[in-house]
Amino acid sequence: MTAQPGDPDPIRVLLADDQTLVRSAFAMLIESAPDMAVVGQAGTGDEAVALAHSARADVVVMDLRMPGTDGIGATRRIAAAEDLVGVRVLVLTTYDTDENVLEALRAGASGFLVKDTRPAELLDAIRTVAAGDALLSPGPTAGLIARVLRAPRPVAGGGPAALSALSDREREVLTLVARGLNNTEIADALALSPLTAKTHVSRIMGKCGVRDRAQLVILAYESGLVVPGA
Repeated sequence: MTAQPGDPDPIRVLLADDQTLVRSAFAMLIESAPDMAVVGQAGTGDEAVALAHSARADVVVMDLRMPGTDGIGATRRIAAAEDLVGVRVLVLTTYDTDENVLEALRAGASGFLVKDTRPAELLDAIRTVAAGDALLSPGPTAGLIARVLRAPRPVAGGGPAALSALSDREREVLTLVARGLNNTEIADALALSPLTAKTHVSRIMGKCGVRDRAQLVILAYESGLVVPGA
Protein backbone atom coordinates (compact mmCIF):
# COMPACT_ATOMS: atom_id res chain seq x y z
CA MET A 1 0.00 0.00 0.00
CA THR A 2 1.19 3.52 -0.79
CA ALA A 3 1.03 6.52 1.51
CA GLN A 4 -1.21 9.33 0.29
CA PRO A 5 -0.38 13.04 0.14
CA GLY A 6 -0.88 14.62 3.55
CA ASP A 7 -0.32 11.35 5.43
CA PRO A 8 2.19 11.41 8.34
CA ASP A 9 5.74 10.38 7.51
CA PRO A 10 6.02 6.58 7.52
CA ILE A 11 7.83 4.73 10.27
CA ARG A 12 11.32 4.03 8.93
CA VAL A 13 12.22 0.39 9.65
CA LEU A 14 15.62 -1.30 9.46
CA LEU A 15 15.68 -5.10 9.34
CA ALA A 16 18.62 -7.02 10.82
CA ASP A 17 18.68 -10.80 10.36
CA ASP A 18 21.32 -13.12 8.92
CA GLN A 19 18.71 -15.11 6.98
CA THR A 20 17.93 -13.47 3.64
CA LEU A 21 14.56 -15.20 3.28
CA VAL A 22 13.46 -14.03 6.71
CA ARG A 23 14.44 -10.44 5.93
CA SER A 24 12.66 -10.58 2.58
CA ALA A 25 9.46 -11.91 4.15
CA PHE A 26 9.50 -9.22 6.84
CA ALA A 27 10.26 -6.55 4.25
CA MET A 28 7.26 -7.56 2.13
CA LEU A 29 5.01 -7.50 5.19
CA ILE A 30 6.24 -4.11 6.41
CA GLU A 31 6.05 -2.52 2.96
CA SER A 32 2.40 -3.65 2.76
CA ALA A 33 1.57 -1.28 5.64
CA PRO A 34 0.80 2.28 4.48
CA ASP A 35 2.44 3.81 7.54
CA MET A 36 5.81 2.03 7.27
CA ALA A 37 8.80 1.86 4.95
CA VAL A 38 11.84 -0.42 4.97
CA VAL A 39 14.93 1.78 4.75
CA GLY A 40 17.60 -0.90 4.99
CA GLN A 41 18.44 -4.55 5.51
CA ALA A 42 21.43 -5.91 7.43
CA GLY A 43 22.82 -9.43 7.67
CA THR A 44 25.13 -8.80 10.64
CA GLY A 45 25.15 -6.72 13.78
CA ASP A 46 27.91 -4.50 12.45
CA GLU A 47 25.88 -3.78 9.31
CA ALA A 48 22.85 -3.00 11.47
CA VAL A 49 24.78 -0.40 13.47
CA ALA A 50 26.21 1.20 10.33
CA LEU A 51 22.81 1.34 8.65
CA ALA A 52 21.17 2.71 11.79
CA HIS A 53 23.48 5.71 11.40
CA SER A 54 23.16 6.13 7.63
CA ALA A 55 19.51 5.18 7.00
CA ARG A 56 18.09 7.17 9.93
CA ALA A 57 15.70 4.43 10.92
CA ASP A 58 13.04 4.92 13.57
CA VAL A 59 12.89 1.24 14.52
CA VAL A 60 15.43 -1.55 14.11
CA VAL A 61 13.89 -5.03 14.03
CA MET A 62 16.86 -6.99 15.37
CA ASP A 63 17.51 -10.73 15.35
CA LEU A 64 19.43 -11.80 18.44
CA ARG A 65 21.65 -14.39 16.78
CA MET A 66 23.86 -13.12 13.97
CA PRO A 67 27.49 -13.73 13.01
CA GLY A 68 30.14 -11.37 14.33
CA THR A 69 28.50 -8.72 16.48
CA ASP A 70 25.24 -10.30 17.60
CA GLY A 71 21.92 -8.58 18.21
CA ILE A 72 22.74 -7.79 21.83
CA GLY A 73 26.04 -6.14 20.95
CA ALA A 74 24.46 -4.21 18.09
CA THR A 75 21.62 -3.06 20.34
CA ARG A 76 24.09 -1.87 22.96
CA ARG A 77 26.02 0.17 20.39
CA ILE A 78 22.86 1.73 18.96
CA ALA A 79 21.53 2.60 22.42
CA ALA A 80 24.86 4.20 23.38
CA ALA A 81 25.20 6.35 20.25
CA GLU A 82 24.38 9.99 20.96
CA ASP A 83 23.13 10.58 17.42
CA LEU A 84 20.75 7.60 17.60
CA VAL A 85 18.83 8.63 20.71
CA GLY A 86 15.46 8.38 18.97
CA VAL A 87 16.12 4.97 17.40
CA ARG A 88 14.21 2.09 19.02
CA VAL A 89 15.20 -1.57 18.84
CA LEU A 90 12.67 -4.40 18.70
CA VAL A 91 14.43 -7.73 19.15
CA LEU A 92 13.26 -11.02 17.69
CA THR A 93 13.89 -14.36 19.33
CA THR A 94 12.98 -17.96 18.63
CA TYR A 95 11.82 -18.57 22.21
CA ASP A 96 10.34 -16.10 24.69
CA THR A 97 12.21 -17.93 27.45
CA ASP A 98 15.57 -17.04 25.91
CA GLU A 99 17.66 -15.37 28.61
CA ASN A 100 19.38 -13.37 25.87
CA VAL A 101 16.14 -11.41 25.61
CA LEU A 102 16.73 -9.95 29.05
CA GLU A 103 20.31 -9.11 28.11
CA ALA A 104 18.98 -7.30 25.02
CA LEU A 105 16.55 -5.32 27.18
CA ARG A 106 19.40 -4.44 29.52
CA ALA A 107 21.40 -3.35 26.47
CA GLY A 108 18.68 -0.90 25.44
CA ALA A 109 16.06 -2.77 23.43
CA SER A 110 12.53 -1.41 23.75
CA GLY A 111 10.81 -4.79 23.49
CA PHE A 112 10.82 -8.26 22.06
CA LEU A 113 8.76 -10.64 19.97
CA VAL A 114 9.05 -14.31 19.13
CA LYS A 115 9.65 -15.03 15.46
CA ASP A 116 6.46 -17.02 14.98
CA THR A 117 4.26 -14.08 15.98
CA ARG A 118 1.37 -13.23 13.67
CA PRO A 119 2.04 -10.66 10.94
CA ALA A 120 -0.44 -8.14 12.33
CA GLU A 121 1.20 -8.39 15.75
CA LEU A 122 4.61 -7.57 14.28
CA LEU A 123 3.23 -4.45 12.61
CA ASP A 124 1.51 -3.37 15.82
CA ALA A 125 4.73 -4.00 17.73
CA ILE A 126 6.69 -1.74 15.39
CA ARG A 127 4.09 1.00 15.86
CA THR A 128 4.18 0.60 19.64
CA VAL A 129 7.97 0.82 19.84
CA ALA A 130 8.11 3.71 17.35
CA ALA A 131 5.71 5.64 19.61
CA GLY A 132 8.19 5.34 22.46
CA ASP A 133 6.36 2.65 24.42
CA ALA A 134 7.87 -0.59 25.64
CA LEU A 135 6.65 -3.85 24.18
CA LEU A 136 6.87 -6.26 27.07
CA SER A 137 4.58 -9.19 27.66
CA PRO A 138 4.22 -9.16 31.47
CA GLY A 139 4.04 -12.96 31.85
CA PRO A 140 7.12 -14.01 29.86
CA THR A 141 9.08 -10.96 30.95
CA ALA A 142 8.43 -11.56 34.65
CA GLY A 143 9.37 -15.22 34.19
CA LEU A 144 12.62 -14.30 32.47
CA ILE A 145 13.55 -11.84 35.17
CA ALA A 146 12.67 -14.25 37.95
CA ARG A 147 15.04 -16.89 36.54
CA VAL A 148 17.91 -14.58 35.70
CA LEU A 149 17.78 -12.71 39.00
CA ARG A 150 18.63 -15.87 40.90
CA ALA A 151 22.21 -14.81 40.20
CA PRO A 152 23.12 -11.32 41.48
CA ARG A 153 23.59 -8.78 38.70
CA PRO A 154 24.18 -5.04 38.66
CA VAL A 155 20.91 -3.22 38.17
CA ALA A 156 20.03 -1.03 35.22
CA GLY A 157 20.21 2.74 35.44
CA GLY A 158 21.16 4.14 38.82
CA GLY A 159 19.81 1.21 40.85
CA PRO A 160 18.50 1.69 44.40
CA ALA A 161 20.17 5.10 44.62
CA ALA A 162 18.06 6.29 41.71
CA LEU A 163 14.90 4.92 43.34
CA SER A 164 15.66 6.90 46.49
CA ALA A 165 15.26 10.06 44.42
CA LEU A 166 11.71 9.14 43.44
CA SER A 167 8.66 10.51 45.21
CA ASP A 168 6.02 8.14 46.58
CA ARG A 169 3.81 8.91 43.58
CA GLU A 170 6.67 8.22 41.18
CA ARG A 171 7.28 4.87 42.86
CA GLU A 172 3.60 4.04 42.37
CA VAL A 173 3.85 4.95 38.72
CA LEU A 174 7.05 2.93 38.25
CA THR A 175 5.40 -0.10 39.83
CA LEU A 176 2.53 0.13 37.35
CA VAL A 177 4.93 0.58 34.43
CA ALA A 178 6.65 -2.63 35.53
CA ARG A 179 3.28 -4.38 35.63
CA GLY A 180 2.86 -3.58 31.93
CA LEU A 181 0.35 -0.71 32.13
CA ASN A 182 0.42 2.04 29.52
CA ASN A 183 -0.01 5.73 30.34
CA THR A 184 -3.79 5.68 29.97
CA GLU A 185 -4.10 2.64 32.24
CA ILE A 186 -1.77 4.23 34.81
CA ALA A 187 -3.87 7.39 34.70
CA ASP A 188 -7.05 5.38 35.32
CA ALA A 189 -5.48 3.41 38.17
CA LEU A 190 -4.20 6.51 39.98
CA ALA A 191 -6.99 8.95 39.04
CA LEU A 192 -4.64 11.12 36.98
CA SER A 193 -4.85 12.61 33.53
CA PRO A 194 -2.97 10.68 30.80
CA LEU A 195 -0.72 13.71 30.31
CA THR A 196 0.19 13.74 34.01
CA ALA A 197 0.93 10.02 33.88
CA LYS A 198 3.16 10.55 30.84
CA THR A 199 4.96 13.39 32.62
CA HIS A 200 5.59 11.18 35.65
CA VAL A 201 7.05 8.44 33.45
CA SER A 202 9.34 10.90 31.68
CA ARG A 203 10.59 12.33 34.98
CA ILE A 204 11.21 8.83 36.36
CA MET A 205 13.28 7.93 33.29
CA GLY A 206 15.32 11.09 33.76
CA LYS A 207 15.93 10.47 37.46
CA CYS A 208 16.83 6.82 36.88
CA GLY A 209 19.06 7.49 33.89
CA VAL A 210 17.32 5.13 31.47
CA ARG A 211 16.28 5.72 27.87
CA ASP A 212 12.82 4.15 27.76
CA ARG A 213 10.12 2.15 29.53
CA ALA A 214 11.74 -1.22 28.93
CA GLN A 215 14.72 -0.23 31.05
CA LEU A 216 12.34 1.08 33.73
CA VAL A 217 10.77 -2.37 33.91
CA ILE A 218 14.17 -4.03 34.32
CA LEU A 219 15.13 -1.49 36.99
CA ALA A 220 11.90 -2.04 38.93
CA TYR A 221 12.45 -5.80 39.06
CA GLU A 222 16.20 -5.80 39.64
CA SER A 223 15.98 -3.22 42.43
CA GLY A 224 13.31 -5.26 44.22
CA LEU A 225 10.59 -2.60 43.88
CA VAL A 226 8.52 -5.20 42.03
CA VAL A 227 8.81 -8.89 42.81
CA PRO A 228 8.21 -11.40 39.98
CA GLY A 229 5.02 -13.35 40.56
CA ALA A 230 3.78 -11.07 43.34
